Amino acid sequence: MTTASTDHPLETQEKIGTRIWDLPLRLFHWLFAGCVAAAWGLGKFGPDVMTLHFWFGYAVLALIAFRLIWGFIGSETARFSSFIYSPKALLCYIAKLPKRQASNWKGHNPLGGLFVFLLLGVIGAQAALGLFVDPEDYINVGPFASWVGIDSARTALAWHGILARATLILVILHVAAIFFYRFWKREDLVTPMITGHRKAK
Repeated sequence: MTTASTDHPLETQEKIGTRIWDLPLRLFHWLFAGCVAAAWGLGKFGPDVMTLHFWFGYAVLALIAFRLIWGFIGSETARFSSFIYSPKALLCYIAKLPKRQASNWKGHNPLGGLFVFLLLGVIGAQAALGLFVDPEDYINVGPFASWVGIDSARTALAWHGILARATLILVILHVAAIFFYRFWKREDLVTPMITGHRKAK
């Protein structure tokens, strides 16, 4: 059985018009983006009673749970094994990143794959911590706050806020990467995530 942890050059990657992303993965992507944005916005600018913030947080956790499962049973490009690369492959890709040409990887490239794990980890940790927070306002208490002491609940609240800022930074980097690939490397990352297919080269 082949693995994705290979050091093959970009030139050996598939560069033909083909299906890149399956429907469940595309639905996950857009629902996840919407729920994360809604949860973050409601947490930052929403009403004092954060019921909707909590519900969007639950949705984020449910979506992450789905993604973890789909990462093992989904289509080829959805599986985690397809974008776990060796350090050498990652460094090779980064070295070629400034070239003004599309790389057209079938699925996540080494840098994109690393970012997926980072994003899921940070947002998953932030949402999970939200289950244990207790801001001591007797309103916005996490459903599992009573399972831990008040000091732990305060720590969870502090880290929930820290990871919220980290999430914002990651989202900005993600959007910046989309523009970088579109205008510098002439590679459209958005359309395949809508249609599932990349145009033939």
